[in-house]
Amino acid sequence: MVTRMKQGLVAAAVAALAFSVTAQAKEKAPPEIPKCDKKFGTLAVNEPKTQWWRELNLESPEALIKVFVNESKCFTLVDRGKGLEAAQAERALAAGGDLRGGSNVGKGQMKAADYVLVPDVVNQNANSGGNKIGGLLGGVLPGVAGVLAGGISLKSKTASVVLTLTDVRSTEQVSLAQGNAKKTDLGWGAGGGAFFGGFAAAGASGYANTEIGQVVTAAYLDAYIKMVADVKAAAPDSKADNVQQAVTMAQAGKLMEKPSAGSTSLRDLKAGAMLYPTGEKQGPFWKVMDDLGNEGWVAMGNLELAK
Repeated sequence: MVTRMKQGLVAAAVAALAFSVTAQAKEKAPPEIPKCDKKFGTLAVNEPKTQWWRELNLESPEALIKVFVNESKCFTLVDRGKGLEAAQAERALAAGGDLRGGSNVGKGQMKAADYVLVPDVVNQNANSGGNKIGGLLGGVLPGVAGVLAGGISLKSKTASVVLTLTDVRSTEQVSLAQGNAKKTDLGWGAGGGAFFGGFAAAGASGYANTEIGQVVTAAYLDAYIKMVADVKAAAPDSKADNVQQAVTMAQAGKLMEKPSAGSTSLRDLKAGAMLYPTGEKQGPFWKVMDDLGNEGWVAMGNLELAK
Protein backbone atom coordinates (compact mmCIF):
# COMPACT_ATOMS: atom_id res chain seq x y z
CA MET A 1 0.00 0.00 0.00
CA VAL A 2 2.77 2.37 1.02
CA THR A 3 4.70 1.49 -2.13
CA ARG A 4 1.68 2.31 -4.30
CA MET A 5 1.26 5.64 -2.51
CA LYS A 6 4.92 6.49 -3.11
CA GLN A 7 4.60 5.57 -6.75
CA GLY A 8 1.52 7.75 -7.03
CA LEU A 9 3.29 10.71 -5.42
CA VAL A 10 6.28 10.34 -7.75
CA ALA A 11 4.02 10.14 -10.79
CA ALA A 12 2.15 13.23 -9.64
CA ALA A 13 5.42 15.12 -9.09
CA VAL A 14 6.69 14.16 -12.54
CA ALA A 15 3.41 15.24 -14.13
CA ALA A 16 3.51 18.56 -12.28
CA LEU A 17 7.09 19.17 -13.38
CA ALA A 18 6.25 18.33 -16.98
CA PHE A 19 3.27 20.67 -16.87
CA SER A 20 5.46 23.44 -15.43
CA VAL A 21 8.13 23.02 -18.10
CA THR A 22 5.49 22.95 -20.84
CA ALA A 23 3.85 26.08 -19.47
CA GLN A 24 7.18 27.90 -19.34
CA ALA A 25 7.96 26.89 -22.91
CA LYS A 26 4.62 28.22 -24.08
CA GLU A 27 5.15 31.48 -22.22
CA LYS A 28 8.63 32.04 -23.69
CA ALA A 29 8.31 34.07 -26.86
CA PRO A 30 10.89 34.55 -29.62
CA PRO A 31 13.10 37.63 -29.22
CA GLU A 32 11.75 40.77 -30.84
CA ILE A 33 13.48 42.91 -33.45
CA PRO A 34 13.86 46.40 -31.90
CA LYS A 35 11.85 49.28 -33.33
CA CYS A 36 12.72 52.94 -33.92
CA ASP A 37 10.33 55.91 -33.90
CA LYS A 38 12.44 57.68 -36.53
CA LYS A 39 15.02 56.75 -39.13
CA PHE A 40 18.63 57.74 -38.52
CA GLY A 41 19.59 57.89 -42.19
CA THR A 42 20.28 55.59 -45.12
CA LEU A 43 22.15 52.31 -44.68
CA ALA A 44 24.05 49.94 -46.96
CA VAL A 45 24.77 46.38 -45.78
CA ASN A 46 28.10 45.03 -47.07
CA GLU A 47 29.41 41.48 -46.96
CA PRO A 48 32.61 40.84 -44.98
CA LYS A 49 35.68 39.85 -47.00
CA THR A 50 35.83 36.30 -45.63
CA GLN A 51 32.81 34.33 -46.87
CA TRP A 52 32.61 32.05 -43.83
CA TRP A 53 28.93 31.19 -44.44
CA ARG A 54 29.72 29.03 -47.49
CA GLU A 55 31.20 26.29 -45.29
CA LEU A 56 27.90 26.14 -43.40
CA ASN A 57 25.78 26.04 -46.57
CA LEU A 58 24.21 29.33 -45.52
CA GLU A 59 23.39 32.42 -47.54
CA SER A 60 25.25 35.68 -47.06
CA PRO A 61 24.32 37.29 -43.72
CA GLU A 62 23.50 40.41 -45.76
CA ALA A 63 20.01 39.01 -46.44
CA LEU A 64 19.53 38.26 -42.74
CA ILE A 65 20.53 41.74 -41.58
CA LYS A 66 18.30 43.40 -44.17
CA VAL A 67 15.30 41.70 -42.55
CA PHE A 68 16.27 43.21 -39.18
CA VAL A 69 16.72 46.67 -40.73
CA ASN A 70 13.41 46.56 -42.59
CA GLU A 71 11.49 45.39 -39.54
CA SER A 72 13.12 47.86 -37.14
CA LYS A 73 12.52 50.93 -39.34
CA CYS A 74 15.70 52.49 -37.92
CA PHE A 75 17.27 53.09 -41.35
CA THR A 76 16.33 53.39 -45.00
CA LEU A 77 18.06 50.62 -46.93
CA VAL A 78 20.01 51.35 -50.11
CA ASP A 79 21.04 48.33 -52.17
CA ARG A 80 24.71 48.05 -53.01
CA GLY A 81 24.52 44.40 -54.05
CA LYS A 82 22.52 42.63 -56.75
CA GLY A 83 19.91 45.38 -56.80
CA LEU A 84 22.58 47.94 -57.67
CA GLU A 85 23.93 45.71 -60.44
CA ALA A 86 20.46 45.52 -62.00
CA ALA A 87 19.99 49.28 -61.62
CA GLN A 88 23.33 49.95 -63.32
CA ALA A 89 22.25 47.76 -66.22
CA GLU A 90 19.12 49.90 -66.63
CA ARG A 91 21.23 53.05 -66.46
CA ALA A 92 23.52 51.67 -69.14
CA LEU A 93 20.48 51.17 -71.36
CA ALA A 94 19.39 54.74 -70.68
CA ALA A 95 22.87 56.10 -71.45
CA GLY A 96 22.84 54.16 -74.74
CA GLY A 97 19.51 55.70 -75.73
CA ASP A 98 17.66 52.37 -75.60
CA LEU A 99 14.97 53.40 -73.11
CA ARG A 100 11.80 55.26 -74.00
CA GLY A 101 11.76 59.01 -73.71
CA GLY A 102 10.61 60.28 -70.33
CA SER A 103 11.92 57.21 -68.48
CA ASN A 104 13.60 59.58 -66.02
CA VAL A 105 16.69 57.44 -65.43
CA GLY A 106 19.97 59.30 -65.25
CA LYS A 107 22.76 60.76 -63.17
CA GLY A 108 22.33 62.34 -59.76
CA GLN A 109 19.34 60.21 -58.69
CA MET A 110 20.97 57.62 -56.42
CA LYS A 111 20.54 58.13 -52.71
CA ALA A 112 23.82 58.16 -50.80
CA ALA A 113 24.42 55.76 -47.92
CA ASP A 114 24.98 57.59 -44.63
CA TYR A 115 26.18 54.42 -42.91
CA VAL A 116 27.65 51.05 -43.87
CA LEU A 117 26.89 47.96 -41.78
CA VAL A 118 29.17 44.91 -42.00
CA PRO A 119 28.07 41.59 -40.41
CA ASP A 120 30.93 39.26 -39.48
CA VAL A 121 31.90 36.61 -36.95
CA VAL A 122 34.06 37.28 -33.92
CA ASN A 123 37.62 36.02 -33.91
CA GLN A 124 38.52 33.61 -31.12
CA ASN A 125 41.60 31.57 -30.35
CA ALA A 126 41.77 28.39 -32.40
CA ASN A 127 40.18 25.62 -30.36
CA SER A 128 41.04 21.97 -30.32
CA GLY A 129 38.30 19.71 -31.62
CA GLY A 130 35.51 22.28 -31.50
CA ASN A 131 35.14 22.60 -35.27
CA LYS A 132 35.02 26.38 -35.11
CA ILE A 133 34.88 28.29 -38.36
CA GLY A 134 34.71 31.91 -39.47
CA GLY A 135 36.54 34.88 -38.01
CA LEU A 136 37.58 38.50 -38.32
CA LEU A 137 41.22 37.59 -37.73
CA GLY A 138 43.12 34.43 -36.89
CA GLY A 139 44.87 31.55 -38.61
CA VAL A 140 43.61 29.14 -41.22
CA LEU A 141 41.76 26.20 -39.73
CA PRO A 142 43.62 22.94 -40.53
CA GLY A 143 41.69 20.70 -42.92
CA VAL A 144 39.28 23.44 -44.06
CA ALA A 145 40.94 25.41 -46.84
CA GLY A 146 40.38 29.15 -46.79
CA VAL A 147 38.36 29.25 -43.58
CA LEU A 148 39.54 31.18 -40.53
CA ALA A 149 39.33 29.94 -36.96
CA GLY A 150 36.73 31.99 -35.18
CA GLY A 151 33.37 32.38 -33.56
CA ILE A 152 31.07 29.63 -34.83
CA SER A 153 31.21 26.13 -33.31
CA LEU A 154 29.49 23.29 -35.14
CA LYS A 155 30.11 20.92 -32.24
CA SER A 156 28.60 22.97 -29.43
CA LYS A 157 26.18 24.89 -31.68
CA THR A 158 27.33 28.35 -30.54
CA ALA A 159 27.94 31.57 -32.43
CA SER A 160 29.69 34.84 -31.63
CA VAL A 161 29.17 37.55 -34.23
CA VAL A 162 29.81 41.27 -34.61
CA LEU A 163 28.08 44.16 -36.39
CA THR A 164 30.19 47.17 -37.35
CA LEU A 165 28.30 50.38 -38.17
CA THR A 166 30.49 53.02 -39.86
CA ASP A 167 29.76 56.64 -40.77
CA VAL A 168 30.45 56.94 -44.52
CA ARG A 169 31.58 60.57 -44.38
CA SER A 170 33.89 60.53 -41.38
CA THR A 171 34.62 56.75 -41.39
CA GLU A 172 34.02 56.81 -37.62
CA GLN A 173 32.61 53.63 -36.06
CA VAL A 174 29.19 54.52 -34.70
CA SER A 175 28.75 51.08 -33.12
CA LEU A 176 30.68 47.84 -32.73
CA ALA A 177 28.18 45.38 -31.28
CA GLN A 178 28.92 41.74 -30.43
CA GLY A 179 26.17 39.13 -30.29
CA ASN A 180 26.22 35.64 -28.82
CA ALA A 181 23.86 32.67 -28.97
CA LYS A 182 23.81 28.93 -28.31
CA LYS A 183 21.50 26.06 -29.14
CA THR A 184 19.77 26.21 -25.75
CA ASP A 185 18.68 29.79 -26.49
CA LEU A 186 16.26 28.51 -29.12
CA GLY A 187 13.53 27.21 -26.78
CA TRP A 188 10.87 29.46 -28.19
CA GLY A 189 8.11 26.89 -28.54
CA ALA A 190 5.62 27.26 -31.37
CA GLY A 191 6.50 30.92 -31.93
CA GLY A 192 9.90 30.05 -33.35
CA GLY A 193 8.49 28.77 -36.65
CA ALA A 194 6.78 32.05 -37.45
CA PHE A 195 9.87 34.00 -36.39
CA PHE A 196 12.21 32.12 -38.73
CA GLY A 197 9.65 31.99 -41.52
CA GLY A 198 10.31 35.65 -42.29
CA PHE A 199 13.96 34.96 -43.03
CA ALA A 200 13.13 32.12 -45.42
CA ALA A 201 10.88 34.47 -47.37
CA ALA A 202 13.71 37.03 -47.59
CA GLY A 203 16.10 34.58 -49.24
CA ALA A 204 17.82 33.39 -46.06
CA SER A 205 16.26 29.93 -45.86
CA GLY A 206 19.45 28.33 -44.51
CA TYR A 207 19.19 30.50 -41.41
CA ALA A 208 15.59 29.40 -40.95
CA ASN A 209 15.87 25.70 -41.72
CA THR A 210 19.13 24.58 -40.08
CA GLU A 211 20.02 24.41 -36.42
CA ILE A 212 23.35 26.24 -36.77
CA GLY A 213 21.63 28.79 -39.02
CA GLN A 214 19.08 29.51 -36.29
CA VAL A 215 21.86 29.92 -33.73
CA VAL A 216 23.68 32.37 -36.00
CA THR A 217 20.40 34.24 -36.54
CA ALA A 218 19.88 34.54 -32.78
CA ALA A 219 23.46 35.81 -32.36
CA TYR A 220 23.02 38.46 -35.05
CA LEU A 221 19.73 39.56 -33.50
CA ASP A 222 21.48 39.89 -30.14
CA ALA A 223 24.10 42.11 -31.81
CA TYR A 224 21.48 44.13 -33.70
CA ILE A 225 19.53 44.82 -30.49
CA LYS A 226 22.73 46.18 -28.92
CA MET A 227 23.60 48.20 -32.03
CA VAL A 228 20.18 49.86 -32.13
CA ALA A 229 20.56 50.74 -28.44
CA ASP A 230 23.91 52.39 -29.26
CA VAL A 231 22.38 54.35 -32.13
CA LYS A 232 19.42 55.51 -30.06
CA ALA A 233 21.74 56.66 -27.28
CA ALA A 234 24.03 58.57 -29.66
CA ALA A 235 21.22 59.81 -31.95
CA PRO A 236 23.66 60.42 -34.83
CA ASP A 237 22.88 62.59 -37.86
CA SER A 238 25.49 61.75 -40.46
CA LYS A 239 24.80 64.73 -42.69
CA ALA A 240 24.65 67.31 -39.91
CA ASP A 241 27.42 65.84 -37.75
CA ASN A 242 30.03 65.98 -40.53
CA VAL A 243 31.65 68.92 -42.28
CA GLN A 244 30.52 69.87 -45.75
CA GLN A 245 32.19 68.34 -48.77
CA ALA A 246 35.33 70.22 -49.79
CA VAL A 247 35.18 72.66 -52.74
CA THR A 248 37.79 74.21 -55.02
CA MET A 249 38.02 77.54 -56.76
CA ALA A 250 36.84 77.11 -60.34
CA GLN A 251 38.65 80.34 -61.18
CA ALA A 252 40.84 82.83 -59.35
CA GLY A 253 39.04 84.99 -56.82
CA LYS A 254 39.20 86.48 -53.34
CA LEU A 255 38.41 85.42 -49.78
CA MET A 256 36.21 88.26 -48.47
CA GLU A 257 35.79 89.40 -44.87
CA LYS A 258 32.00 89.71 -45.23
CA PRO A 259 29.38 88.26 -47.64
CA SER A 260 29.52 91.26 -49.94
CA ALA A 261 31.34 92.04 -53.19
CA GLY A 262 32.46 95.38 -51.70
CA SER A 263 33.88 93.81 -48.53
CA THR A 264 37.56 93.82 -47.56
CA SER A 265 39.63 91.11 -49.25
CA LEU A 266 41.42 88.81 -46.80
CA ARG A 267 43.56 87.09 -49.43
CA ASP A 268 43.72 86.14 -53.09
CA LEU A 269 42.69 82.61 -54.04
CA LYS A 270 44.17 80.82 -57.04
CA ALA A 271 42.14 78.59 -59.32
CA GLY A 272 42.06 75.07 -57.80
CA ALA A 273 42.55 76.28 -54.21
CA MET A 274 40.91 73.86 -51.73
CA LEU A 275 38.30 75.31 -49.37
CA TYR A 276 36.05 73.84 -46.68
CA PRO A 277 32.48 75.18 -46.36
CA THR A 278 31.27 75.82 -42.80
CA GLY A 279 27.64 75.31 -43.83
CA GLU A 280 26.75 79.01 -43.47
CA LYS A 281 25.33 80.81 -46.51
CA GLN A 282 24.18 84.38 -47.17
CA GLY A 283 22.80 85.33 -50.54
CA PRO A 284 25.26 84.27 -53.28
CA PHE A 285 28.12 83.78 -50.79
CA TRP A 286 29.40 80.74 -48.88
CA LYS A 287 31.42 80.97 -45.69
CA VAL A 288 34.55 78.81 -46.04
CA MET A 289 37.83 77.99 -44.34
CA ASP A 290 41.13 77.70 -46.20
CA ASP A 291 44.04 75.34 -45.53
CA LEU A 292 45.61 77.91 -43.20
CA GLY A 293 42.52 78.19 -41.00
CA ASN A 294 41.37 81.56 -42.35
CA GLU A 295 37.58 82.00 -42.49
CA GLY A 296 35.86 84.22 -44.98
CA TRP A 297 33.30 84.45 -47.74
CA VAL A 298 33.48 83.40 -51.39
CA ALA A 299 31.02 83.94 -54.21
CA MET A 300 29.26 80.62 -55.02
CA GLY A 301 29.84 81.16 -58.73
CA ASN A 302 33.57 80.74 -58.17
CA LEU A 303 33.25 77.35 -56.47
CA GLU A 304 32.93 73.75 -57.64
CA LEU A 305 32.90 70.46 -55.75
CA ALA A 306 36.36 69.04 -55.13
CA LYS A 307 37.15 66.05 -57.34
